[in-house]
Amino acid sequence: MPVTLDPDAAAVFKAFQESGRPPYETVSPAEARELYLKGRVVTNPEPPALDSVRPLAIPSPAGSIPARIYTPLKLRKANDLAPCLVFFHGGGWVIGDLDSHDVVCRKLADEGQLIVIAVDYRLAPEHKFPAAVDDAIAATKWIADHARQLGVDASRLTVGGDSAGGNLAAVVAISARDGNGPAIAGQVLIYPATDFAMTHPSHSEPETSLLLTHSVVKWFRDHYLNDAADAGDWRASPARANTLIGLPPAYVLTAGADPLRDEGDEYAGRLKEAGVAVTHRTFPGQFHGFFTMGKLLQQANVAASEIGAWLKALN
Repeated sequence: MPVTLDPDAAAVFKAFQESGRPPYETVSPAEARELYLKGRVVTNPEPPALDSVRPLAIPSPAGSIPARIYTPLKLRKANDLAPCLVFFHGGGWVIGDLDSHDVVCRKLADEGQLIVIAVDYRLAPEHKFPAAVDDAIAATKWIADHARQLGVDASRLTVGGDSAGGNLAAVVAISARDGNGPAIAGQVLIYPATDFAMTHPSHSEPETSLLLTHSVVKWFRDHYLNDAADAGDWRASPARANTLIGLPPAYVLTAGADPLRDEGDEYAGRLKEAGVAVTHRTFPGQFHGFFTMGKLLQQANVAASEIGAWLKALN
């Protein structure tokens, strides 16, 4: 479908083109991680003031999972416990960490007036699928089991993330519904990856081949999955789950100039068909990754405010 970038998004895309930054698929994962972190410095907005930000180590069968707890100045409490968003960062399961999404987590904590716990799951190719899934599920379980000591209301626990993190949040929600985890009150899926078939039209449209291109998605996939068979596993492709019935309410965000646009739109539609309460927000003039670029793209700040309002209305 025709895509026209918003003027500010077009300017940012042009700046990235002129910067001479090499495409991720031409460098090593370690080099890609460094490039990604450098980009955050340029694009992240000023963080809001919070009450506290502190490290957390979450035990799991595979070892300690680093995490970070964000507590805003204004915190919604009931019986001294607050709602909580467990957040999984994006980065194709290969790049990204607690620092790359630090400002995003601060903004969501501030906008939603809730505790945000960011989870630093294991990355590929050092740790192939399903290591990231296992960490995401284990961390969510542990947070729910230790909710009271964390100041969290376990009945108001949501999961969320962007891109690969949105994929993990969707998978955690399905896993929890199927009895492998705590009750999840809601899911925030920011331009999520939902289907490794990668055959939706948006994967082949030139208008979507911007910062995240189809070839970059393939590079991430090849580092993350063990083989082609993994693509059909619902833990990699949540759209392949037998049913989406019984999943928690969802906020699904998609961007027009994004290879993942169609699979995100389709997943939102299938959730609705399954009877799930869905808020589906589209940003037609933005590209994949815009949500973290609030210094340059005002629509990113609009999206953060809207997600915060949705979280407040949810619990």
